[in-house]
Amino acid sequence: MSIQTTVVGSYPTPHWLLGDTSRVALRDAIMVVLKTQELAGIDVVADGELNRFDPSHPETNGMIDYFVTRMDGIRSRFSVSDIDEFRKDAGMAYRTDPAGIVYGPIGEGVLNLPRDYEFTKGLTRSRLKFTCTGPHMLTKVLTDRYYGSREKVAMAVAGVLRRQMERIDAEIVQIDEANISGHPEDRDWALPAINHVLDGIRNTAAVHICFGNYGGQTIQKGFWKDLMPFLNGLHADHLVLEFARRGYGELEAFRDLDPKIGLGLGVVDIKDNAIESPDLIAERLELASKILGPDRIRYIHPDCGFWMLQRSVADGKMRALVAGRNLFEGRKS
Repeated sequence: MSIQTTVVGSYPTPHWLLGDTSRVALRDAIMVVLKTQELAGIDVVADGELNRFDPSHPETNGMIDYFVTRMDGIRSRFSVSDIDEFRKDAGMAYRTDPAGIVYGPIGEGVLNLPRDYEFTKGLTRSRLKFTCTGPHMLTKVLTDRYYGSREKVAMAVAGVLRRQMERIDAEIVQIDEANISGHPEDRDWALPAINHVLDGIRNTAAVHICFGNYGGQTIQKGFWKDLMPFLNGLHADHLVLEFARRGYGELEAFRDLDPKIGLGLGVVDIKDNAIESPDLIAERLELASKILGPDRIRYIHPDCGFWMLQRSVADGKMRALVAGRNLFEGRKS
């Protein structure tokens, strides 16, 4: 089985979007991102997550605020006591404030992810991935003043996301969870919510997990082996995981991954401006293949999104990604 190349999601924001967020400018930007991936030879492309870019919240590239500020039952204005309540959670120390306060039943409000997908779908003939922040990550950045438990908040968020995912026919829909890596103890309430969303995905369901990419910094601490019970409980077709930055010493742990779940291997470090050589990427593939078996790796990709890099660096890394896969498989570039 041929290894497929893909991206995790985000791409450096084209400079003209910073001063013009009209639909025409957005369409041009997404077309550039898609075409750049196509020219690099990426098999499964994405919109660069530009549909949700907000110049008012560039620090998270829309990964959080785009979702929670559009849902009903969540307000983005909050008091000092709300902030104090949020800061009691040591696991969110990298944020100073919550993303929102849950004050009533969570509903979809004006969130319209199917519209975002359709906007992108018409701009490429390539196989397309759609990405969506998951219910665990979104729940962790909210302060609950209504439901009384994180489990209930997570399931409410998951209900909104599932109803929207059911209307998206992308070849791959990827749920992004960047907080669970440091908090495997959340498994009991995170898994039901994440699986509720995954069960609504029409085609291939993927889950991306990394150890944080907040302004190019690693946020979470932990080990993949501690997440294995969580990973094996996911209703996912494949995982999209960070390895290049952390190294490949933890690959052995993935011998215990359910064989029904494919492995996506991060082979490009997005926290380093150096562009990997095709030889290095092929070597990383060779190592993983020897440890886990030649058919275990289904995708290779960057560790996380490209949003904080220069476009020239991101583009070079994508070209190297494809060339390294081709070298490993003996393809002609």
